[in-house]
Amino acid sequence: MAQKLFVEGWAPDYGTPYEPDESLVDETKVDEDVEVPGAWSPIPGEDDGVPEVAFVDGVRRVDARLTLEGADGPQPGICGSLAVGAVTWDRTARRSAISHAQIERVAVFGEGQAWQVPAAGAQLVYRTESIADAEPGALIQHFHGLMRRAEGRLSEKIAQQGTFVIADGPINDLSATEKVGYVKTHRTRYLSKERGRVIAQLGAGERTPLFLIGAGGAYPRYSWYLRLAEIAGGHSWTGVVRAEVSSHLGIDRAAGIADRATALLPLVASVPHIDPRAPQNLVPIGALERELRRRLGDAGFIHRALRAA
Repeated sequence: MAQKLFVEGWAPDYGTPYEPDESLVDETKVDEDVEVPGAWSPIPGEDDGVPEVAFVDGVRRVDARLTLEGADGPQPGICGSLAVGAVTWDRTARRSAISHAQIERVAVFGEGQAWQVPAAGAQLVYRTESIADAEPGALIQHFHGLMRRAEGRLSEKIAQQGTFVIADGPINDLSATEKVGYVKTHRTRYLSKERGRVIAQLGAGERTPLFLIGAGGAYPRYSWYLRLAEIAGGHSWTGVVRAEVSSHLGIDRAAGIADRATALLPLVASVPHIDPRAPQNLVPIGALERELRRRLGDAGFIHRALRAA
């Protein structure tokens, strides 16, 4: 096959939807035979008429870099705001609404240090957390983890109420509720070369058979690849995303959820003139992100208020 070079449709600021990281791969923890032990071929999605779908996501922003001056010298910190929420798609009424929006403001300090950041107004009160590492990247990672856990709690809460959930990003817990982790970027090659060839054969609204990630480990979940849209001039992974569900659902129930999600997700895939991360950034997720960022408040105003405080 002749080599080709593609310019991704995603805006450069977002990186690329295909970013393999071989160091993350552990082939011994992937079981490819859980649904189809023989030769693989694309499986079409199937819409079972689920009446309501909730899309859950979060956003975060570093509001200010901090320096805590102590006896041992300056220590780094950050002030950050995060928000999580959901868009609920009522398929019967043909309407969607944003709900469950919640905002947290957190100050994170390194090297076990902590300081209560003065309130910068009634809506700008930051709680404090401390970590052992002082590296700026570790502070951001901790802050990002807070957002991911908040997303996980909200996803589980909504799923327990009986609503089918699409959660942006990997799933955070393995309870047997109907929630799907929606992963837009590919940082790990989970499939063998032989089984991975089926991805190039996927049409829009088709998926691979299920495979088990973390087989025999502490965090096993069923996963599959699906294609959201067929894009002219794209490479074999263009428009492909990965999804996952808890292995506690059992293989038959997981396969049914995979069929449902594979049929539904192409219906809400974005297009380039609306979203720079099309088609992977779903329309409900994009709308939710914009609203959550609005609710975080103006970044310049908050930075000035923090400096004044």
